[in-house]
Amino acid sequence: MIDGKTANEIFDNIRQHVASGRLTPGETLPSVRELATALEINRNTVAAAYKRLVTSGLAVSLGRNGTVIKGLPSPVALEGSNPGTPLTDLSGGNPDPRRLPDLSRYFTAINKSPRLYGDAAVSPDLRKWATRWMQNATPHAGEIDITSGAIDAIERLLCAHLLPGDSVVVEDPCFLSSISMLRYAGFGAAPVLVDAEGMLPEGLEQALQKGARAVILTPRAHNPTGCSLSASRAAALHAILARYPQVLVIVDDHFALLSSSPWYPVIARETQHWAVVRSMSKTLGPDLRLAIVCSDAATSAKLRLRLNSGSQWVSHLLQDLVCACLSDEDFQQSLHHTRLFYASQQQKLAAALRHQGIDSVTPGDGLNLWIPLHDASQAVAFKLAKSGWLVREGEVFAVNTPAHGLRITLSTLSDSDIDTLAADIHQALQR
Repeated sequence: MIDGKTANEIFDNIRQHVASGRLTPGETLPSVRELATALEINRNTVAAAYKRLVTSGLAVSLGRNGTVIKGLPSPVALEGSNPGTPLTDLSGGNPDPRRLPDLSRYFTAINKSPRLYGDAAVSPDLRKWATRWMQNATPHAGEIDITSGAIDAIERLLCAHLLPGDSVVVEDPCFLSSISMLRYAGFGAAPVLVDAEGMLPEGLEQALQKGARAVILTPRAHNPTGCSLSASRAAALHAILARYPQVLVIVDDHFALLSSSPWYPVIARETQHWAVVRSMSKTLGPDLRLAIVCSDAATSAKLRLRLNSGSQWVSHLLQDLVCACLSDEDFQQSLHHTRLFYASQQQKLAAALRHQGIDSVTPGDGLNLWIPLHDASQAVAFKLAKSGWLVREGEVFAVNTPAHGLRITLSTLSDSDIDTLAADIHQALQR
């Protein structure tokens, strides 16, 4: 069935068979030796065709078990609340709507002059604000770009530097949108476990030794666990990355404006390609999806090429609104109170759980509290649902190692809610 004399001909022939349905997902291709013999060609030619199938995402190599046609990735869990649930929804990872700005206050700040093709992609005022904000976050002075959120930035950065099939270091457990993005973009995830201080250095070293081409690090308010890098952990990761200067390093500082944790740099001066991504979604609301990206000049140039071939720029109307919010002293003052509120929510629920005799929970940073469990979370989540609470089961965040736990979004909980929830969690944990 498979035909061709060159690697390109074999690749195109197999691709056509996949498109027509003659080769189906899960079907194993002939071995390199077997197909080379059948086609009377060199085995290296077949091996080159199979390698291209794998890097293009049409097949997956299983080592001694052969090369298998790859199916479409199955849908994965998505972030967000469930608007149809009758339960109190603590699963969504959303900020408190009451603490988002009233954007109508800033409509008058929108530039009345139409922006046209060829205009600057980044508004000058926002660029100036972002440059000041990023000056202590990067190893060298960087270029400022604007994308439609953090995941949009990370996907464009990876696609600009990597090839399909390349391996990317991620935290395990990992943010749901990052898992989805890697799968659909055709990159391989190299999971590294996290603890209370962030990504484990030995895991990062091992992944880089095995050839990972990029690293995505969350320095603060890791989702789902809420951990942030300690000074010593950041220094250890920094030292490792310095030994792999060719690896693309992306720092996803998604909670930057609201984080109660200090900033510790991890990008080494030796790193050739790097980016710090700071999202506005938690601060200004997910619908105002905009991220500020600061990166080295070469990485910025590649990112702009990918932006220019698509949307060309993030709407200047959104940029004007963001800049007006960030430049408003009253809003900056409100950010201080919001930061304290989210930190206090973590402390309150952890204290309420300790009062119930649950000492395994460490308050973290961000919108969510992580409750580690010894076993699968489904049974505990079901008991909480019977008590009226919808929580996120931890296993969906796992990349490799099982993530037994519950992620609970704290944004809208009152003090009385917290006490009731803690008692219900205690009850749900009883055998």
